[in-house]
Amino acid sequence: MIITINNDEGNLVYDVSKIEDTQVKNNSSVTISKIGTINVLIEALNYASQAHQSNLETLLVECPVAKVDEEPQPEEIDAVESTDES
Repeated sequence: MIITINNDEGNLVYDVSKIEDTQVKNNSSVTISKIGTINVLIEALNYASQAHQSNLETLLVECPVAKVDEEPQPEEIDAVESTDES
């Protein structure tokens, strides 16, 4: 199995099937499998999140009562320092 790792230094390509140590080979195969599963879960969560956000936007557009107008920014007041010269 050929694996490409992308990092700041560029692309590194490894052939896991060439690893002679059985334990290291098995550990790398298990880790590759875990990474694949995590990537699938991330993609599924992103898809679900986008769908829920879209549904929420649709619901809120249909409820103009819930819309909050942007509040005006408070004006800045320059503080005047008073010195007591008595």
